[in-house]
Amino acid sequence: MEKKIPIYQPTLNGNEKKYVLDCLDSTWISSKGKYISLFEEAFAKKIGIKYAASVSNGTTAMHLALLALGIGPGDEVIVPTLTYIASVNCIVYTGATPVFADSLRDTWQLDPESVKRKITSKTKAIIAVHLYGHPCNMDALQKICKEHNLFLIEDCAEAFGSLYKNKYTGTFGDIAAFSFFGNKTISTGEGGMIVTNDATLFDRSVHYKGQGLAKHRQYWHDVIGYNYRMTNICAAIGLAQLEQADTFIEKKLQIATWYLDALKDTAYECHLQGADIKHTYWMFSILVQESSQRDKLREHLEKNGIETRPLFYPVHTMPMYEKKYQRYEVAEDLGWRGINLPSYPGLTQKDILFITDCIKSF
Repeated sequence: MEKKIPIYQPTLNGNEKKYVLDCLDSTWISSKGKYISLFEEAFAKKIGIKYAASVSNGTTAMHLALLALGIGPGDEVIVPTLTYIASVNCIVYTGATPVFADSLRDTWQLDPESVKRKITSKTKAIIAVHLYGHPCNMDALQKICKEHNLFLIEDCAEAFGSLYKNKYTGTFGDIAAFSFFGNKTISTGEGGMIVTNDATLFDRSVHYKGQGLAKHRQYWHDVIGYNYRMTNICAAIGLAQLEQADTFIEKKLQIATWYLDALKDTAYECHLQGADIKHTYWMFSILVQESSQRDKLREHLEKNGIETRPLFYPVHTMPMYEKKYQRYEVAEDLGWRGINLPSYPGLTQKDILFITDCIKSF
């Protein structure tokens, strides 16, 4: 094994240390302090939205988004089966029922036609998961929601900085959730953000994330809330990361170009960018020809010091969600054949050539 290339690692070359030390010197290290509001305001300005509320992680952001919309028992929420498990679990946390939809073959995103077939009298919302940094077809999903009087939630955990028709993901739905886990485009270690243009939804999100504390009466709680707040230290890291976000994204696009060029004459199918969008390539992903090859190729790369991940397994195939037999042919095909390759900004062209040479030698 010549080298070790991880699947992802954060780049912490900006003001992260300076801002964190400022937190320590001030002793404001928990959920109060200046960096909370600085990060929230800068994030909202960056993507062009009115309100942003920081939270402890992306999963809590999605849970709060559903709670703010009043989603609960008896409701159905349509969600792609090809997604990270948190997108689905959060629906169950509220007592609502997840209803799965298939993916589009060309973009790997939520299929609007599959969504239409899943709408019932109990449907209350659709979750548009911008998978691996590629935006969903937001025109089609907005139209469906308008026609059926449904809420539109955006799961932007993997799509910070992505654009649909020159507009940032997270600004199309009623409410949206972002993640800042250690492997995300900008990271706070653990952290997330809820964004919306609706003042009421923002107020409800803030209310629920802070233990349901009443605005004008100390230690009086008027709803069952949650401790989903971000720390000042995490916000300090987030602000420093946000200052470098354009550079991170530019480098990830360069990495994608290197991969695409190196693999263009092979049998491997790359996750390509659709029309009128900016795919930020949170992960650069490929498909092998046959599902039986996927794990063997991953083992081959691991022997050469290259860490990979499989594409997300379709959630409807997991034990807690497979109580009834369901088929989602596109999601299953992608899920069984896909591999995520190292995609972090610290990679060089030499690294990408090493990775792709190893793929070609399989």
